[in-house]
Amino acid sequence: MKNGKNNLEEKKILGIPWNAFIFGFVSFLNDFSSELTIRALPLFLKNVLNAKTSVIGLIEGVADSTATILKIFSGYLSDKLNQRKWLVTIGYGLSALSKPLLYYANNWVFVLIIRFLDRVGKGIRTSPRDALIANTTKKEELGKAFGFNRAMDPAGAILALIVGSFIIYFTSKNALKLTQHLFQILVLVSIFPVFVALFLIIAFAVDTKNQNPSAAKVNLSLKGFDKKFKLYLLTISIFTLGNSSDAFLILQAQNRGLTVLEIFLMLAAFNLITTLSAYPAGILSDRIKRQYLIVMGWIVYALIYLGFGLATKTYQIVALYILYGLYYGLTEGVEKALVADLVPPEKRGTAYGLYNGAVGIFAFPASLVAGFLWQYISPSAPFIFGAILAIFASVMLLKVVNMKQE
Repeated sequence: MKNGKNNLEEKKILGIPWNAFIFGFVSFLNDFSSELTIRALPLFLKNVLNAKTSVIGLIEGVADSTATILKIFSGYLSDKLNQRKWLVTIGYGLSALSKPLLYYANNWVFVLIIRFLDRVGKGIRTSPRDALIANTTKKEELGKAFGFNRAMDPAGAILALIVGSFIIYFTSKNALKLTQHLFQILVLVSIFPVFVALFLIIAFAVDTKNQNPSAAKVNLSLKGFDKKFKLYLLTISIFTLGNSSDAFLILQAQNRGLTVLEIFLMLAAFNLITTLSAYPAGILSDRIKRQYLIVMGWIVYALIYLGFGLATKTYQIVALYILYGLYYGLTEGVEKALVADLVPPEKRGTAYGLYNGAVGIFAFPASLVAGFLWQYISPSAPFIFGAILAIFASVMLLKVVNMKQE
């Protein structure tokens, strides 16, 4: 078994560990599908269904929390059963089946149900997928592996948004609001790529088993994890409480006068910055303490959210949103790699479940609070609130850097 694992760690494509490479392209195709639909969804809710921002916050919050709870249990289950690939397949499969239903959406409750099903799929697949990547990658290459996986997400998004921009240009070039007809076209274009992603998983992803069967008998709790990992989860939770859905950033862009086409082009540039920064950040995190890169990303986030709260011109919103990609590039892949550093291999499935769970549990009140702050105080309020919590979390994480591993 140990030799098999070592062989997988040596198996690479273009210098990228095998599973990280396969799931990188799965992420590319899945994000192509999601970007055409989910990114346009807040505009669809606001412009077509006339939903209030508190309702949009509720939908995004419920979606993220659903994914969270299932991330916890899917991570635990993947460790318990000592199998991961079939959970990942089911998760991607459910999302592939649910997204096309957006074509028929005619009220916000229906949208909520579809988002719920899509996020159930995400919740099932994310933790075991991350464990599959981590367990087939050498420790000194974890940053590279997760950085590549994170970079492929926005790469797929860039292509999707360019395709979407062409569709918008030839159907409703100067439209300030999204129409139902345009949204349905975007949904139709998004269907095929996600089924190709499902095929790649079934045909090429490699499952792994823990080397020590007895160590796989995990308990779904924080017991057995050291103080440093627990404090890391607490810090992530505080940051996430101020990290509301990006739907509010998109609504703020429209609120400041951007057309639907301009929003799509802005999102493409944002994803380009994320792609260009994620992989180098992952490699850099293999050479320096990952916490430092995460803190850098959170400070970027705080400054940009503060800017969103104060910006009044369209060019300011565009510049801030594009730079927002640095936050994603510096943090997401690195945050996951840090989890692998802090826990032993046989507990990584559970650890990723707890990590993803912490993010999602606090994402629900984050989006809900943001919706109410927007609706009842001002559109700037949720961004200022997020900036304050990001600074506080950054200070906390710096203390984690100097703690000794137990």
